[in-house]
Amino acid sequence: MEFPELGEHCSEKSCKRLDFLPMKCDACEEIFCKDHITYANHKCTSSYKKDIQVPVCPLCNTPIPIKRGEMPDIKVGQHMDRDCKSDPAQRKRKSQGMTPSSTAASSSRGSSRSVPNGLNSPRTQHVSVSRSHSAADPNPSMPSMSGQNVISPSLSLQAGMTEEQALQRALEISLAESACGAHAALSPQEQEDLALAQALAASEEDYRRQQHRQQ
Repeated sequence: MEFPELGEHCSEKSCKRLDFLPMKCDACEEIFCKDHITYANHKCTSSYKKDIQVPVCPLCNTPIPIKRGEMPDIKVGQHMDRDCKSDPAQRKRKSQGMTPSSTAASSSRGSSRSVPNGLNSPRTQHVSVSRSHSAADPNPSMPSMSGQNVISPSLSLQAGMTEEQALQRALEISLAESACGAHAALSPQEQEDLALAQALAASEEDYRRQQHRQQ
């Protein structure tokens, strides 16, 4: 005669015996009879939590320290993948392509040249000359022209001078004045604009003097 309300059945599938003095496994916390209470008899899957034996790497025979609750096979596998000094483990790591990439280094290198300020570009010269001429021109009704057309008429009208000679004279005047240090605080672009304005002003003055003598 059995008394189901007394005792508990063994958790081992091949047993299921009703035991009046059941015992609980301290690893998997399942109920077993006295014949299956050991880890080996019920093939406890949580016995590693209580087993304090230190596993050894099968390749280099190095003891692998583990903490309580860690899976020994996982720790041994991690050791073989990262720290094992045996030849098979090192060859495996090399075969997995653990080589530094050269693309990042090549992309990070590379020299970039500084972009000039544009003082010698034709467009910048045209803008500077046009702005300077509009500031120095006494006749505001005169239509705006390109940089070469602004310089050419006033400079070429000087007596006995070609256009290149007149431009050279204007540059000499500008260099002589800049040598005095009067415009040391100006930026190179502002100095160039001021030099062109002074050259145009001097050219206009010579032109007016020539017109006055002809009258």
